[in-house]
Amino acid sequence: MHILSTTTELIVGFIALFLMTKILGKVSLAQITIFDFISAVVLGELVGNAIYDDEVNAGSILFAIGLWGSLIFIMEFFTQKFRGSRKLLEGSPSIVIRDGHCDKKEMKKNKMDVNQLQNLLRQKGVFSIREVAFAIIETDGSVSVMKKPEYENPTLSDMGLPQKPVYLPFTFINDGKVDWENLKKAGFDEAWLKKTLQKHHIDHYEEVFHLEWKQDEGVHISKMPAES
Repeated sequence: MHILSTTTELIVGFIALFLMTKILGKVSLAQITIFDFISAVVLGELVGNAIYDDEVNAGSILFAIGLWGSLIFIMEFFTQKFRGSRKLLEGSPSIVIRDGHCDKKEMKKNKMDVNQLQNLLRQKGVFSIREVAFAIIETDGSVSVMKKPEYENPTLSDMGLPQKPVYLPFTFINDGKVDWENLKKAGFDEAWLKKTLQKHHIDHYEEVFHLEWKQDEGVHISKMPAES
């Protein structure tokens, strides 16, 4: 009886959390602020305690998730409706490097030392502070970097070369399984796929670890590793 009750509460909690994330939208998942992190921890604690507490039923779980979700939804509504509330509820970006110089005051305000800043810059492919004109700590803790002109990579327009169209790659086979939907979206069929594999001396889909196709570059195939 206890196992059945726990199973029911877990399923109810899972469905309720899934629906709540759908209602709140994808942006809240992509841009996690400090408040969003705290909300996730608190919500997980509420659901966890409700599931493993014998005196709490599925209704209590739904109530806890519904109430907490409503509070988050109200907060999101206020930040979208009233611009003045955004700084208080979501925080604001901080410029920690300005005109090539570290802003010690802003770094101290964000509880950040030079080593932490260098770590964030390296994650953006910048290995020296001297390369940076401006660096901004975003509300989710990530860093946005604007390099000095002399350290920027040259663009096609800088070199006087014609611009090329940009194409998205399609994955047709992943871990031996064919993604028929992607194949159809790209305008191909099974006959084309089999013919392409035969050109690379491959007879079965299961032999392919990954197959990617791009309009301007064609196919790129990685075979399954040989079993030892």
